[in-house]
Amino acid sequence: MAETILIETKTAGGNCRSYLMAGASYLGILCFVPLLMSRDDEYVYFHAKQGLVLWMWSILAMFALHLPGIGKWLFGFSSMGVLMLSVVGLVSVALRRTWRLPLISHVVALI
Repeated sequence: MAETILIETKTAGGNCRSYLMAGASYLGILCFVPLLMSRDDEYVYFHAKQGLVLWMWSILAMFALHLPGIGKWLFGFSSMGVLMLSVVGLVSVALRRTWRLPLISHVVALI
């Protein structure tokens, strides 16, 4: 059987600050703001760790540009993947849910 892509783990019970911090987690380098400032909020920390992995993936994709031949393709596909997963993360914050993103959740579990 196919595993579902979005897995709802829990709902958030926080305030507006928690939602803004969780949303900032998926906006590139801004993932460090909630990661450093909201370690005590489990909801924000969950999203911050996923945002950190997405940011690291985008940095690695930039290094792929230096590969001759396949670098531009690899960068393009990686950038599209990061963009789509960031949008899914922002949607999960807008719906006040925590969804484990595919491909990312395995790396987040190691952090």
